[in-house]
This record gives sequence, C-alpha cells and structure tokens, in this order.
Amino acid sequence: PSPDAGPFVSEGQRVEVGQTVCLIEAMKLFNEITADVAGVVRRVCVENAHGVEYGDLLVLIDPT
Repeated sequence: PSPDAGPFVSEGQRVEVGQTVCLIEAMKLFNEITADVAGVVRRVCVENAHGVEYGDLLVLIDPT
C-alpha cells in the first residue's frame, strides 16, 4: 500500500482465493489484483515499478 511497505506476497508463500497479490497503477488509480485460486506462489514475474500490459503474467500460483 505504500512505497516503504514490503510486497503483498513472496515466492513460496501460500495464498487464498481473493487475497491481494499486487497493485497496479493505471492513470493514478490503484487496482488490487487478487488471487483467483488458492495455492503457493511459485514466481513473482514482474518487479516493482516496471510496466505491464494486458495479458502479462504477474504472479504464478501453483494451485493446491
């Protein structure tokens, strides 16, 4: 939520459906991206402050 805060999730962490995994800023609006499956985060695919486009893989979750 703030630039000084740590990441919402990290690799190896378990997430549940609906849990916030990251934020995306678009035109000064922040959009929460939530997990659509429960599982373990295998890879965070985008670094902080890097641009993304529609369809880019943000977080890889291994469903369990």
